[in-house]
Amino acid sequence: MQEEKRIFLCPCEVYKNLKIYKKQFFLFLVMGGVVFGIDMWIKNLILGGLRYEGSVISIIYVLNDGVAFSMLSFLGENLKWIQLGFIILLTYVFLASSEFLRQYYLPFALLIGSGIANLWDRFVYGGVVDYIYWHYQFEFAVFNFADICINIGVVIWLLMIFLQNKGRASV
Repeated sequence: MQEEKRIFLCPCEVYKNLKIYKKQFFLFLVMGGVVFGIDMWIKNLILGGLRYEGSVISIIYVLNDGVAFSMLSFLGENLKWIQLGFIILLTYVFLASSEFLRQYYLPFALLIGSGIANLWDRFVYGGVVDYIYWHYQFEFAVFNFADICINIGVVIWLLMIFLQNKGRASV
């Protein structure tokens, strides 16, 4: 029997996956929306003047025109368009892959919701609103809730892949 050839990134795959995995897509949208909403709420508090000075963590206001540790800030206005393209591509690949949509909707919700929140900042404020400043025993880059969710999403995704591969190896 000959195996059917599939075009992975075909728009028909997105449509088919959305019909089959309605629950996962709904949870993806809800979780991504919750992450986006919480991040926007906190950033509005920061932009409204919320500050805190602690011995370990302080809440300050920094407008980051780069990505992690202000890398790529030399790209200026182009960075937001690169980030937009990356988010669109990542979302499309996620929706076109039945495996990703079926299994990895939670980590992708964290990644996409957070990415859109930071992208929103770039278009509205000209940079990402960062506010969590760790300064106990060493100084760390200032970051925000969306950054934390991106890291959690990556860790969950890697753990899921690791545990899935470990289960396959023991069979």
